[in-house]
Amino acid sequence: MIVCSCNVLSDHEVRSAASSAARRSTSHVYGCLGCSAQCGRCARTIRKIIDETLNGAKVGCPVGCACALHAAADAL
Repeated sequence: MIVCSCNVLSDHEVRSAASSAARRSTSHVYGCLGCSAQCGRCARTIRKIIDETLNGAKVGCPVGCACALHAAADAL
């Protein structure tokens, strides 16, 4: 199911990024997916998905993550 129509993000993509993100905020999940919030209508849904995935989630970003933490490390 598409949860963000502006960035065309599915619930599966959000869940995957949320379960493996080092920080669990909506902006970090957007960053891990290579985008940012546009209209903001999906923020509550994404926050709910993040909250649902907190149990049993591993720490660390997925391979190829585009978040600011990795961009800074790649610049070194």
